[in-house]
Amino acid sequence: MENIFDLLASWGYLIIAFYSFGGGMLALAGAGILASMGKMDIGLAIAIAIIFNFIGDTVLFYMGQNNKKDVKSYLDKFKGRIHARTILLMRKYGWAVVFLQKYLYGIKTLVPIIMGLSKYDFRKFIILNIFASIVWGLVVGLLSYYFSSAVQDWFS
Repeated sequence: MENIFDLLASWGYLIIAFYSFGGGMLALAGAGILASMGKMDIGLAIAIAIIFNFIGDTVLFYMGQNNKKDVKSYLDKFKGRIHARTILLMRKYGWAVVFLQKYLYGIKTLVPIIMGLSKYDFRKFIILNIFASIVWGLVVGLLSYYFSSAVQDWFS
């Protein structure tokens, strides 16, 4: 079991980078747990997750803005409920959807793409995405770190 933790600790930062690029939270939550056990550095894990999450959403926005034909064919798969709900969320909550989408599975890929298709201002998206990525990384990383630490203390 200790070998698995050592393996995850050595490859964990790379896993966080790739997983956060796609918007996933599980790798960062796992890093929080490993950091509470002393196997990883929580600050570095959060920083990597924030940077790659920001880059991933920015790439999706850019693709939506500059590759409309290719992206629209991809979105045809989501013409159902998810696509419609994403557009309704954007209309109802506006810029706050950039923050909200980081936590909602199923729309975290669609929101940046649809915002790119809708001719949303690239600079505004970058600024919102920076803050949303920072909040996302801190919330997920620190909650998993402190919660797992509290659970370990409770059981020991």
